[in-house]
Amino acid sequence: MIRQFLHSQIRKFGHQFRYDVTYMHEIADVSPGAAYTLSKLPNFYKYRGPEAGLPVWTGALLASTLEGDCGPCAQLVVDMALANGADADALQACAEGRPNDAGTMGLGFRFACAAIAGDIVADDLRREIEAEFGKKAAISCAFAAASGRIYPVLKRGIGHGQACQRLDFGGKVVKLAA
Repeated sequence: MIRQFLHSQIRKFGHQFRYDVTYMHEIADVSPGAAYTLSKLPNFYKYRGPEAGLPVWTGALLASTLEGDCGPCAQLVVDMALANGADADALQACAEGRPNDAGTMGLGFRFACAAIAGDIVADDLRREIEAEFGKKAAISCAFAAASGRIYPVLKRGIGHGQACQRLDFGGKVVKLAA
C-alpha cells in the first residue's frame, strides 16, 4: 500500500516536470523508508528566504546542481525556476559560466561556487547578499549551495547519474562546455 502511494507521488512529480524518475521508483521498490527520506529532502533545499531574494537563491541552487554534474537534475532546476518566473537569459548566462552577466542570479551562482570551492571570496559575496536582501536570503543561498549537489551525487551512487551536456532554457537549447 505504501509503495503504491509512493509510486503514485513519484509519477505525478515526473509528469509535472517531464523528469525521468526511474531512480526514485527504484528506491521506492527497494526501501519505502529510503523513498520517504528522499521525499523530505526538498524541505531542506527549498528554504528560500525573502521573496526578493529568490533570484539569488535560484543562482545558488543552479551552481550547486551543475557542480554535482547531473544533466537531468540541472534541467529540473532550470525547469522549476522557469515555472516560478525566473529569467531564462540569467539562468543561461550562469550555466554558460557567465554569472557576471546574470545580475542578482549571478551573485547567488558565484556565491555557491565560492562556498563549494572553499574560496574566501564567499564571505564577501555573502555580505553582499546580506546587504541587498538580508541575512535570511544569505542563509537560503547557503542551503541551496549545500543541497543542489545531493541529487546528482545520490543518482551517481545508485547508478543513475548523467553528465550535463545541454540544457533547455525555455525553448533555447544550449550545449554546455565539457
